[in-house]
Amino acid sequence: MPSDRRDFLRLTAFAPLAAALPLGGGPLAALSAPRPADWAALGRGLDGRLVRPGDASYGAARRLYNPAFDDVRPAGIAYCANDADVAECVRFATRYDVPLAVRSGGHSYAGWSTGTGLVIDVSPMRSVRHSSGRAVVGAGAKLIDVYDRLAASGVSIPAGSCPTVGVSGLALGGGIGVVSRKYGLTCDVLESVRIVTASGATLTCDANHNADLYWASRGGGGGNFGVATSFTFRTHPIREVTVFFLRWPWAKARKVVAEWQKWAPAAPDALWSNLHLTREGGGPAVQVGGLYLGGRAACENLLDRLAGRIGATSSRYVRATSYRQAMMIMAGCSSYSVSQCHLPGSLPGQTRDGRLVRDTFEAKSHIAYRPLSSAGIATLVAKVAAPGDHAVLLDALGGAVGRVGPQATAFPHRAAVFSVQYYAHRAGRAAWLRDAHAAMTPHFGHHAYVNYIDPKLTGWRTAYYGPNAPRLARIKAKYDPARRFRFPQAI
Repeated sequence: MPSDRRDFLRLTAFAPLAAALPLGGGPLAALSAPRPADWAALGRGLDGRLVRPGDASYGAARRLYNPAFDDVRPAGIAYCANDADVAECVRFATRYDVPLAVRSGGHSYAGWSTGTGLVIDVSPMRSVRHSSGRAVVGAGAKLIDVYDRLAASGVSIPAGSCPTVGVSGLALGGGIGVVSRKYGLTCDVLESVRIVTASGATLTCDANHNADLYWASRGGGGGNFGVATSFTFRTHPIREVTVFFLRWPWAKARKVVAEWQKWAPAAPDALWSNLHLTREGGGPAVQVGGLYLGGRAACENLLDRLAGRIGATSSRYVRATSYRQAMMIMAGCSSYSVSQCHLPGSLPGQTRDGRLVRDTFEAKSHIAYRPLSSAGIATLVAKVAAPGDHAVLLDALGGAVGRVGPQATAFPHRAAVFSVQYYAHRAGRAAWLRDAHAAMTPHFGHHAYVNYIDPKLTGWRTAYYGPNAPRLARIKAKYDPARRFRFPQAI
């Protein structure tokens, strides 16, 4: 929609309000609630689409990835097509004091990418363009699409493995991913970001423009400072890589943990790995998986060093493959097409032939700054072996991640050796999570990852942001003094 038509609709829709307010240049007094006609005017003023209760697509539009939040009923979901749409929504929410939630992929562990007010969904802004070593990526692009489209140009960016996560939430919280040890976090290759702030202004933020907001956007968490609409990343060239999965009998679980935590963070930067301790759909299992940026022979040599310390594996899978296919394997989509590696549907970010399913879960996290002691290992293994449907996922850090200072970006956990995620399904999940996390806190300390946001975490400011929390608070006060962007753990 041309800006003149947008402004005409906005001004005529709110003409009665303007006439009723006193003159004097002060802020507009918020109405108690917008009327249906006000919502209709907002919808007409968007280039994108506003979905409201009663619309045919409302039931699907209001859902997040996690069905645990299906009872939340937003007053509206705005699928924003551009910066101007986002700004229009922010001004509308300010004018009527409507709560705002910001959604990219809908994976907020606490469900804070939805709410009872207006949800700004940036999924329509999903373009991916590459030129001269830079990728310009819309905030709503899903990771599997970013990988696929950049692979066509022979490049990629360091990012995560979950295919339907939106690039915005990942990058703003730091971005631990499958090539982080070689190329850094997602936020480490972020050169600029475009943000619509609480005032409705659209700012380009980089090292030379709005540098404080740029710093905060590199690990300060999504939804805190405004609505990110576009990112510019440095890319790296892609090549054939090797993926691997090794499993051992559960009786060796303690030995696997002890040896992996020494081997993985100290491995060559080209090798990234994770350790999964799971009890899902049967007895407990232990697996080391990962990716090596190189050929199979060199990868096998590194894996042999680990296996030689632990003992014979019960299964071993090592395969050289293309970078693009490696990302599909890590996404759990090795037998799917890229289109099928989405949630099914016709809304932005979905595909009609999508094969993925939503998942009901709860999660917590730690960031490990030192290896576990033998007592810590015994406690961790015992907690996973307990009855239930749960997992503990450890992702190796070190390498390029650790060569950035803890205050160079908002992400503070540069000295960490691995991240820890506790993930539980179905009945009893909350009790297991609470017990397992509490049992491991004496061993890991009070550090956590903001992208695994935890609504029950105490001391979350320090846990997520460490010494960077005070600076983030000052930036929040500067760009959002009225706290228009707020949720229970907003800065």
